[in-house]
Amino acid sequence: MSLQVEKLEKNMAKLTVEVPAEQFEEALKTSFKKNKNKFNIPGFRKGKAPQAMVEKMYGPAVLYEDAIDVVLDETYQDAAKESGLDIVSRPEIGIEQVEKGKAFIYTATVAVKPEVTLGEYKGVEVEKAKPEVTDADVEAELKKVQDQNSRMITVEDRPVADGDQTVIDFEGFVDGEGFEGGKAEDYPLTIGSHSFIDTFEEQLIGKNIGEETEVNVTFPENYHAEELAGKPAVFKVTVKEIKAKELPELNDEFAGEVSEFETLDEYKADIRAKLAESKQKQATTENENNVVDKVVANASMEIPDAMVDEQVRNMINDTARRMQSQGITLEQYMQFTGMTMEQMQEQMRPQAVKRIQTRLVLEAVVKAENITVSDEAVEEEFKKMAETYKMEVEQIKNIMGDAGVAQMKEDLAVQEAVDFLVAEANLV
Repeated sequence: MSLQVEKLEKNMAKLTVEVPAEQFEEALKTSFKKNKNKFNIPGFRKGKAPQAMVEKMYGPAVLYEDAIDVVLDETYQDAAKESGLDIVSRPEIGIEQVEKGKAFIYTATVAVKPEVTLGEYKGVEVEKAKPEVTDADVEAELKKVQDQNSRMITVEDRPVADGDQTVIDFEGFVDGEGFEGGKAEDYPLTIGSHSFIDTFEEQLIGKNIGEETEVNVTFPENYHAEELAGKPAVFKVTVKEIKAKELPELNDEFAGEVSEFETLDEYKADIRAKLAESKQKQATTENENNVVDKVVANASMEIPDAMVDEQVRNMINDTARRMQSQGITLEQYMQFTGMTMEQMQEQMRPQAVKRIQTRLVLEAVVKAENITVSDEAVEEEFKKMAETYKMEVEQIKNIMGDAGVAQMKEDLAVQEAVDFLVAEANLV
């Protein structure tokens, strides 16, 4: 294998890889073994014709696709390593020459990690976050607990109000015709949940049990069912049941039931203390973010689009994994929201850029300040991971491997860079 490296504009590079004809011939043999049962050659049982006969009958190109995949798998990683470049994207492959008996030549266009020019990063001035706990904060937390301990009571002496839980029958019509999914009986609907389109729920406020009403709505332009998107609809709705929350009274008895305290005043004091602790953590995070954002704004770098594309892909994959753990596929989510993959990618792009900028700048600070991670800090991180996953430290090390440990050290160094910047900053 021979390699040529060409630096391109905007932190891109092109690797030109030449694979010897002999290696490509071996890849053709591998491709033939994989595909031989697909060919029908007169005079031979299926899968028994020799490679030379298949190539004569169909042409060698019939084996090229899988042979190319084999050669790319065998050579690209070595070429990337030999290039000495810090590659931060998937390669865009271009085939320059593919012909039996000749060297196979391909190009791989890749994004290269950008150089960062740090601006002012020591002593940056930012407004300090103030972790204040107000009486309103305490009351809001208390209200939340009160709401969690409420009970639902059946209502028969008044019409539907905002926040009620109702049971309804409905049937929808577009242009006077019913449509798929537009009809249901005994459907549970919380008024104000915005789980139905447009102003459907609001139009039920003031309606009585047993009363049939017409609800007029318009489907969103990006509605997942194209035949309904943007169209007005009429729903015939009957409210069958109304339930409302009954909140417990806020007194000493309530405090004793929901906490370890005997009086409401003691419980409020505990809520205030816990809120203060939580807000202090939030303030610490906010201070870190504000300082880092200022340092990033003072730096300069040129991020290649391919690097952003790679980050967006990773973010979408992370989102898909989180949804999968909740029993929802990414396809279902897009159907529910009416969002396309292109829209999701575009929506995530600004955050992807910010993540890249932040990481690159913090890595540059690590280098500029010669920040190193102590063995003690690494071992402490292993202990935390072992405790989290209920495993032995050695098991964690074996699972992570050398590459994983190296990545962990980089992450710890980056966090130390954040601590350094905050310590040096002027918080006013």
